Amino acid sequence: MPKASKVKKKVSKAKTVNKTKSKSLSKTKNTQKSPIKISNAYIPKETEKYMCEKHKVFFRIKLQEWKKELVKANNEALYNGSMDDNSISADIVDQASSYTDKNVEMKAINRQIKLISEIDKALARIREDTYGYCLDTAEPIGLKRLMARPVAKYTIAAQEKHEKNEKVHADD
Repeated sequence: MPKASKVKKKVSKAKTVNKTKSKSLSKTKNTQKSPIKISNAYIPKETEKYMCEKHKVFFRIKLQEWKKELVKANNEALYNGSMDDNSISADIVDQASSYTDKNVEMKAINRQIKLISEIDKALARIREDTYGYCLDTAEPIGLKRLMARPVAKYTIAAQEKHEKNEKVHADD
């Protein structure tokens, strides 16, 4: 008999531990922020605090939609490109034309893949709270520039400096 009472005590202690754990978990859930929702017509304004939560949500949605479109376009291009094959043709001109077309299409797909990578990096910067700020100077990039180029990493001045350096090194 005494063994049974000890077992009951252990079980009751385990229940109280589980109850306190569940209470602490529910407290942490309540303290987390609820996701900010914005309308489809929302456009960031200069009057709002720069890179507030609304701005981040807006650019996250914009980047995610852009990425979906690029992935879909790439998949369609790859599928349609594999279907249209004139390389079997007996005519050398047709084969050369088909080769050139495929080469141009593959270059476009490669550019889109690089852009998808840039979008992923921009989404990571949003998560890290560094999105919207220049990677060189840490100055705000600006809403107008981000609206035009959501994957922008640099202010206009810093971007011009990078391009100038690339041109100098490309000439070497």
